[in-house]
Amino acid sequence: MNRRSFLITAAASTAAATCATSLTATTATAASAAPAVRTDAERRLLRDWFVAIHRSLEAMTTEFGLAADKIDVSGSGTPVPSAQTSPTNIGCGLWSTVAAAGLGVISAATMRSRLARTVAAVERLERAHGFWFNWYDAHDGSLLTTWPETGDPVRPFLSSVDNAWLVTGLRIAANAHPGLRPRIAALLADADWSYYYTPYDPADPVAGPGQLRGGFWPDKPGKGEPTGHHYGALNTEPRMASYLGIADGSLPGEHYWHLMRTLLPGMGQEQEPQGEYVDIDGVRVWEGHYTYRGRKLVPTWGGSMFEALMVPLFVPESEWSPRSWGTTHRRYVRSQIEHGLIEEDYGYWGFSPASIPAGGYREYGVDAIGMQEDGYNSLGVVTPHASFLALPQAPTEALTNLRALDRAFGAYDDRYGFRDSVDVTTGRVSDFVLALDQGMITAAIAQHLHPGLLQTPFRTGGFHTRVRPLLGKERFSL
Repeated sequence: MNRRSFLITAAASTAAATCATSLTATTATAASAAPAVRTDAERRLLRDWFVAIHRSLEAMTTEFGLAADKIDVSGSGTPVPSAQTSPTNIGCGLWSTVAAAGLGVISAATMRSRLARTVAAVERLERAHGFWFNWYDAHDGSLLTTWPETGDPVRPFLSSVDNAWLVTGLRIAANAHPGLRPRIAALLADADWSYYYTPYDPADPVAGPGQLRGGFWPDKPGKGEPTGHHYGALNTEPRMASYLGIADGSLPGEHYWHLMRTLLPGMGQEQEPQGEYVDIDGVRVWEGHYTYRGRKLVPTWGGSMFEALMVPLFVPESEWSPRSWGTTHRRYVRSQIEHGLIEEDYGYWGFSPASIPAGGYREYGVDAIGMQEDGYNSLGVVTPHASFLALPQAPTEALTNLRALDRAFGAYDDRYGFRDSVDVTTGRVSDFVLALDQGMITAAIAQHLHPGLLQTPFRTGGFHTRVRPLLGKERFSL
């Protein structure tokens, strides 16, 4: 999949001037910051949805213990997991298991057994430079060098963003299962995020942008062959890797300020940004914004929902930075809603990378709220996981949208939950569910029903002492 290619090229960045002790240990601020489910009926509905969606992840999990990439749920029989899996998929499986126990869907003993099985599988996976490769066989853990579906060659790659989601899942597992902490600590001991980091060089910010590489092909001497790009945009999914590295001390705090809120004025991007320069922690930061339908916000790279709102499932950005992150998240959701209901008049909303309903995979989004000039278009394809991501900002609208998708298109079934996507212009519903999208849904429901359940590892330790102060200083020009 190419959804992990949200990047700003090196040329575009030229001027870019732990774990706590208990599964249920959550803070009072976490509970007070999250929106309450208003009625028992809504709580029951969300829990019922969670049960079915979690069942799909159980169906995707192989005997080896890894969540595969996807399953076809269009038939009446038991679906067969795909051959391939990725670090992101494995991370989704880990946190979904913890969420299921926290919501009472599985027992604590079952959770511990499943987590132990997955951690044992992860321990057997081939690694390089302390990190995991992008694709493995989900059934035996072998490194993939040919793509199962086509036979095309696969060059093993170490992705910064995909490794971030596996580390996220491992940290959640360690918090939930104290018996696994020594083994998980050993797994993470060599995962040094500075491997991906290019320090900032004011004399040559093209070569030294202070950002993370997309990754490395390690089959070359030394560190390996790097991608030609860094992850330069701030409001995109790769910031989870940045937060993890800042939290554990392997990345400097100034790295956060070298990520770009928008490209600079005069550079090629979706719209000419407005804003101002500010000096923060000795770094000159362009605090730019876009305006969409009269609403100021910080754009993502492509305009999709998961870029903006996957990270705050775990890191409480809106709570720690209410005026900046909290404001742009809220406006981003409102923009997605208005694009679907008003600008395009689809009658539905929520656009994010997903399965193409007729087959395949592509990015969907709202082009106007992404920096990329030829960004992601909605094309009438609505993705249910996007509505779940919007639960903190628009719970009523999200539930209404999901119910409507079910009524009009049969997008939900009691076996495996919501299908991955719906073309609301043709009525075609995807045959597939994907581990990543189902994993976002389980995390979103868990956070809504049990605030803070999955967030403890990202509210303590270096996240509290290093990341939270940065977010507290953030001053988006909104």
